[in-house]
Amino acid sequence: MTQHAEPTHHVPENLPGTIQHFIDGEFVDSVSGRTFDVLDPVSNETYVTAAAGQREDIDLAVAAATRAFKEGPWPRMKPRERARVLNRIADAVEAQDARLAELETFDTGLPITQALGQAQRAAENFRFFADLIVAQSDDAYKVPGSQLNYVNRKPIGVAGLITPWNTPFMLESWKLAPALASGCTVVLKPAEFTPLSASLWAGIFRDAGLPDGVFNLVNGLGEEAGDALVKHPDVPLISFTGESRTGQIIFANAAPFLKGLSMELGGKSPAVVFADADLEAAIDSTLFGVFSLNGERCTAGSRILVERAIYDEFCERYAERAKNIVVGDPHDPKTEVGALVHPEHHEKVMSYVELGKQEGRLLAGGGRPEGLPTGNYVAPTVFADVAPDARIFQEEIFGPVVAITPFDTDEEALELANGVRYGLAAYIWTSDLTRAHTFAQSVEAGMVWLNSHNVRDLRTPFGGVKASGLGHEGGYRSIDFYTDQQAVHITLGAVHTARFGATVHQPEEAAEAAEDAGDA
Repeated sequence: MTQHAEPTHHVPENLPGTIQHFIDGEFVDSVSGRTFDVLDPVSNETYVTAAAGQREDIDLAVAAATRAFKEGPWPRMKPRERARVLNRIADAVEAQDARLAELETFDTGLPITQALGQAQRAAENFRFFADLIVAQSDDAYKVPGSQLNYVNRKPIGVAGLITPWNTPFMLESWKLAPALASGCTVVLKPAEFTPLSASLWAGIFRDAGLPDGVFNLVNGLGEEAGDALVKHPDVPLISFTGESRTGQIIFANAAPFLKGLSMELGGKSPAVVFADADLEAAIDSTLFGVFSLNGERCTAGSRILVERAIYDEFCERYAERAKNIVVGDPHDPKTEVGALVHPEHHEKVMSYVELGKQEGRLLAGGGRPEGLPTGNYVAPTVFADVAPDARIFQEEIFGPVVAITPFDTDEEALELANGVRYGLAAYIWTSDLTRAHTFAQSVEAGMVWLNSHNVRDLRTPFGGVKASGLGHEGGYRSIDFYTDQQAVHITLGAVHTARFGATVHQPEEAAEAAEDAGDA
């Protein structure tokens, strides 16, 4: 039986009465005065109203960011100067990580211990890119005695950043840090379900010395504020993390402007467990990989493919562990799965749970945990014997629900792993080194973990293939996205160019030449 922490409703002290936009260094309401309600996921009651941005609010934010880019000091600072500001931002995030985690947990339903880790990762993102821009080098080539070629890197301009509601503060830092490090100015549109932690960036940035207008924040719905940001002609870059269908809409709306796009989209990632795997480690990892962060993670290994020889044992042990996961009050340090972010999302996840009861064999969970009559809680749910054409095998659920499917051969495992529209991550468990690398290089995924769970070096590329994304971020690839790489060529020696039009013929000479040609 799924354990549960005692139902409580922790409300942080000093919550804001309203959440405003932040434009050109000032907190402001929407021009129209419109607002929307924000719920906490344990009570599902409104705890704050937020300014609902419209096109006119996006226009003001983009205008401020454009002025700061064209006239302000930020893009023209030396890398070391920008790095100092980024490190002060990291210091501020680290200094208040407990408060950030408390607010993030209250707003999202994430377990407090996991929210604390995300706050600390946000600080590391800023520190990483502070180091990177100081250490960065660019290409230079010399053709001896002839030419010198070098790359002049320049920030592109105003970056539009659209972020999701799962681990929002950390994912905002993931975009803000490289954009600011590169010298861009930004307009951030956070997810409407979770605007609380995003509102803290303004004070952090101001105290760290970021000039006014460099960071702008507009809250609102995706189809209003987000749509206006994507369609704004003065925003050359859009970085988006979210659902694949929304990514398709953004792709279409950005096309007339030929905007730069970086999109990290949905996933239905396979975890492939071969019979020769370290079974204990594989069970630990595959449990954590789908049930951490409430299952609301793009890289969740939500399809577990298990070799037939160990299939029954794996399913039995996996289900027993899933039943022991502690579900409950997100602020309780013992909680391992908290409340899903919003009642709309809870309803969606529960619809897949009911569907799964027809498509697979229910081994654990399957409904609301006992002792938690209210709030967006879903018991960790395990389905076995799931066919590859089942919807719970094919479609992203984004919750604490997993499908387990057997396979007999390496070829079948690869076919199953690649048999969905997504291609974000994959996890491979085997002690055969040749198989591990061969399978990893054949699987259709932007990222592969061999005998490990989702631990990522910030220097490596992050992104997916197929319906899971467009482009890559992380390390220098993030700097590449936010900058133009201008090639400059200088001739060092004598110029050797074909001299078109250099020979001048008189009219009579041309006539004589024509006569001679006729005689010939």
